[in-house]
Amino acid sequence: MSALLAVGCSKDILDETPRATYTPEFFRTEEGVNGGVTGFYAHLRQMYGQAYYYNTCETGTDEATYAQSADGNFKDMDMSGVGQITPSTSRTDAIWGECFRNINSANGVLEYGAEAGASASLLAEANFFRAFDYFLLVQTFGGVPLDLGSGELAFNTTPSTESTRNTVPEVYTKAIFPDLMTAIENLPDAPRLTGTVTKTVARLYLAKAYLTYGWWLQNPNNIPTYPETTRTDPDGHDAQWYFQHAYDMAMEGINNPGGYSLQPTYYDVNVAENDRNSEIMLYADHTEESAYYNGGDLNYGSGGAPDNFAGWMMTWNYTNLKSAEDPAQTTLVNSVQREAAQPLGRPWTRMCPTIEVVTNTFANKVDDSRYDGTFTTTYRGNWPKGGVANDVLYNANSLPVYPGDAILTFLDEEPAQAVDYSPNISNIGAGKLPGRADWVINPQGISRLTYPGLWKLGPYRTDNADGLGQPNAGSTRPFNIAKFSEFYFVAAEAAVKGATGSMSARDLINVIRARAGMWRFDNNANEVRIEDHSAEMTAATPAVIDVDYILDELSREYYGEGHRWFDLVRTQKWGEKAATYTICGSALYAHTPETFQRTIETHFYLRPIPQGQIDAMTGDKAAYQNPGYN
Repeated sequence: MSALLAVGCSKDILDETPRATYTPEFFRTEEGVNGGVTGFYAHLRQMYGQAYYYNTCETGTDEATYAQSADGNFKDMDMSGVGQITPSTSRTDAIWGECFRNINSANGVLEYGAEAGASASLLAEANFFRAFDYFLLVQTFGGVPLDLGSGELAFNTTPSTESTRNTVPEVYTKAIFPDLMTAIENLPDAPRLTGTVTKTVARLYLAKAYLTYGWWLQNPNNIPTYPETTRTDPDGHDAQWYFQHAYDMAMEGINNPGGYSLQPTYYDVNVAENDRNSEIMLYADHTEESAYYNGGDLNYGSGGAPDNFAGWMMTWNYTNLKSAEDPAQTTLVNSVQREAAQPLGRPWTRMCPTIEVVTNTFANKVDDSRYDGTFTTTYRGNWPKGGVANDVLYNANSLPVYPGDAILTFLDEEPAQAVDYSPNISNIGAGKLPGRADWVINPQGISRLTYPGLWKLGPYRTDNADGLGQPNAGSTRPFNIAKFSEFYFVAAEAAVKGATGSMSARDLINVIRARAGMWRFDNNANEVRIEDHSAEMTAATPAVIDVDYILDELSREYYGEGHRWFDLVRTQKWGEKAATYTICGSALYAHTPETFQRTIETHFYLRPIPQGQIDAMTGDKAAYQNPGYN
């Protein structure tokens, strides 16, 4: 294997000089070390916000299915008989080569950087990112190679067609754990520059790695691993040791936050004006100030990395919404136009939530603010920004609507009176209720064509002026990767698995649930809402927390952020949680739920090694590939 890296990152955080290759001589210079470290942050943009990789983390779980405009990339991941995951179709190719290029760069910084006088704290950033990438790889593929051609964890400059995979325990105990422990020891408490990693960030990832490895050792549902090996820790520890250390490390992070903290409300975590807030510990950064430092054109997105275009995928084509210029509805105009605003953005209609997400995961929409802080459920008129001069338009029931009024609402609950879905009353197949000017769709009526959009990933620009801005560009917002709130979930899950300490699983989860009950703004009503439902939220928490409840809370907290496949694979609950789902069809007036079954065999708990890697190799290719994919 060879690994060559080109670098790039955000202007306000890290300066950069792109290079085609890195060499030992380059890493022996201050410029080389700084360039390599800058590249660690730049490389996050190649994976996080890359929509095809994002799809592999969400579609096929209990959070998402394919939407009306999905092609094979999205249908393949659904596991419902409309496609097939193969080494050629699994888009985890987006991380295989990218991670190994970055790992090799980290190897170079660590091997030669001291000769350039690099500080231990700067080198620790290389330790962190090497561990970060190996952790991502081992969760996705199982055991992966530590030797890229010049020895284990050594910098390699010689392309090779040979590769040997290490086992899962070797990857954890030789690479991930030592690197993260070194990072915790040597990283600063406060970030070196805005957005760079700290001791607290490394603690989070060590806690997550301990937790994940503990599950792997325990293997409650007999999920196979590859390369085949006994579920024995080389250091002689059992699963319980790792669960306890996951708990302890997470609590250390909570008790020594190093400048990170929970935001006061869930809305504050995700509203775009508050990006890079104190809860966000790691992100793939972007900017609207410069296409060069953004990593993508500011006017039109490429549909490829390093653009942040994941938010397009779960955005349906709301631009088809029309309202009339007169009560007789003889002339229709587009009343909700494509806009670079967080509730809207560029529609691709590739992914959508299932009905169960709306009705079960987010069942409580009164006390719990997280449904409102996750989805766009109200689409409001913005036609003047698109040059439509009308002061008033006419919508459902021929009632007048004004700019800013609701044109379409996805109802929170089933209405007392059935929605009237008479044919041809709405050009997007929506229905109406008496006395309402907005078109409506009930929860059981969401479909692969029309569904609540993913507000939390929506775009945000400060250069829109009074117009629609640049809605076709990739998002210039950072893509969030890690949050301080995750400490509470890691500790709670470890406690469920038997770890003990000062806070119980219920105590820890209730910190998050209490915050979820705090409202300061009703996103979809578009109005201030100062309410405290934390008492109701915490009182409703079960007395005894189990893994299923942890998973439910994880989905409520991090829905659509690219975590779900990893959560279900770690806990070995994927086949149980995602086996069936309901959604209405893709036709205009499809509002009758259909039930779909997924076939999730145990070998799917590992993704296939990408076909490009297999094709480039010599030796026993079949033995290199994960079982079930040859």
